[in-house]
Amino acid sequence: MKILLVHEFYQTHSPSGEDAMFLAEKRLLEDGGHAVQVFEAHNDAIGRSVAERLAVAAGSIWSLRSYRSLRRAIRGFRPDVVHCHNTFPLISPSAYHAARAESVPVVQTLHNYRLVCPSGLLLRDQKPCEACVGRMPMPAVRHRCYRGSRAASAVAASMLVANRALGSFRSGVDRYIVLTEFAREILIRGGLPADRLVVRANGLAADPGTGRGDGGFALFVGRLSAEKGVVTLLEAWRDVPGLPLLIAGDGPLRAELEAKARATDVNAEFLGRVPRERVLDLMRRATLLALPSECYEGMPVTLLEALACGCPIAASRLGALAELVADGENGVLFTAADAAALAGAIARLRADPGAMAATRVRNRALFEARYAPSQALRSLEAVYRDAIRAAAAQAAEPALPRARRSRTTSETNTGPEIR
Repeated sequence: MKILLVHEFYQTHSPSGEDAMFLAEKRLLEDGGHAVQVFEAHNDAIGRSVAERLAVAAGSIWSLRSYRSLRRAIRGFRPDVVHCHNTFPLISPSAYHAARAESVPVVQTLHNYRLVCPSGLLLRDQKPCEACVGRMPMPAVRHRCYRGSRAASAVAASMLVANRALGSFRSGVDRYIVLTEFAREILIRGGLPADRLVVRANGLAADPGTGRGDGGFALFVGRLSAEKGVVTLLEAWRDVPGLPLLIAGDGPLRAELEAKARATDVNAEFLGRVPRERVLDLMRRATLLALPSECYEGMPVTLLEALACGCPIAASRLGALAELVADGENGVLFTAADAAALAGAIARLRADPGAMAATRVRNRALFEARYAPSQALRSLEAVYRDAIRAAAAQAAEPALPRARRSRTTSETNTGPEIR
């Protein structure tokens, strides 16, 4: 199969799990024998001048440059499917229309909630927020939800409103990949067509191998920002005796967190940003992985890596994490933003070494059954085939009598649509 992958990388100083997953799926497809070509942009290219930022703002709604460039790329490569990941703000939803103009099916992976929330995070004041789901996204502008700026939030909201009116999200995408049932339910409420949303979990392109968990430490991997729950994690660790906490990652709260750890004598070590191979080595040796997120996560790569390594997980009972981590099976769940609950969950997990060992076995088995490279490739290929069939059926639809065409549409669309 020939696949054209479309992705816009986040800024270098703020790496994203979306970038990592895009690269992982590219490798997965290439290793699986598919012909892959990439159409990409990079947010490092966004200039700082007012004129440059105004041009980006306008292009985020509809980029004529991306539309023309992508059409040329499609003509040169003639892919069987175009698979979009991130398109905001440089590429824009014009990518869907470029593929449509060249009669190529489109798949869009929704790594976040951008199509129902201008910030993409469903987060306000460091708490989950669904104020814009299923309605005009004006609350996001009022509360400066995107980058803390009313102007930037207005740009992101305008992208949604304009492309809903253009039908970009309704008819421009043949299949949306969503990562969890939790995300699917929110996106349907937000107006995406239910019959085009396919739940497909992320997977890993390479198996990191199972570990022994004999390092005698707990591990946190991620961005050091409030919504990731790291403040709560440090507060909880005052009541977690005898288990050092290693924190791998960087972010705006690092200096504050390090000072707090010193002041309260918390047994935590800040490693900063570390290479992936070292993260995997730590994961294989860790007693447990802490996922104390206070926002709606998509499907964290660290969770998949923990399962692959057999590492038990202590996660917030919030959003998709409560779906991905079975309490008592893959680890423990606790109430988000509750330090006492987190400390109690850690104590419960550590109380029975035999149960911990059984959890490691179950987590590895779950990875092999759902998230291993072979499973990830098979499920991705299935979505592509489904999109190709759907596009062919849609192309043939005008030949149907009007009454039958109308009836078919009403029968297949089980949820509201963004227009």
